[in-house]
Amino acid sequence: MPKVTFIAHNGSRHEVQAEAGLSLMRAAVDNGVRGIDGDCGGQCACATCHVFIEDDWRSLTGARTQMEDDMLNFAAELRDSSRLACQITVTDALDGLVVAMPEGQH
Repeated sequence: MPKVTFIAHNGSRHEVQAEAGLSLMRAAVDNGVRGIDGDCGGQCACATCHVFIEDDWRSLTGARTQMEDDMLNFAAELRDSSRLACQITVTDALDGLVVAMPEGQH
């Protein structure tokens, strides 16, 4: 299983084993990552799974869809690297992925 590290705004790290085929949000919620709520259940309707993807990983996580982009416009700390974790499918290629979370999510 791919290993993914979530970094909270305060620098605390939470490393999880993420099952390939599930969303990054589901991996976080299933492993108790504080700050990733997934209130909408992964329907791209709430932005409570907002994360920042480092440049090196963007080609593997894909581009934002229009629906995702629209939802992120309501999120605090919007950046070019912003993604909704519910819209990123975990693959073996994401082993070692490190994502950061905005300050508003804790």
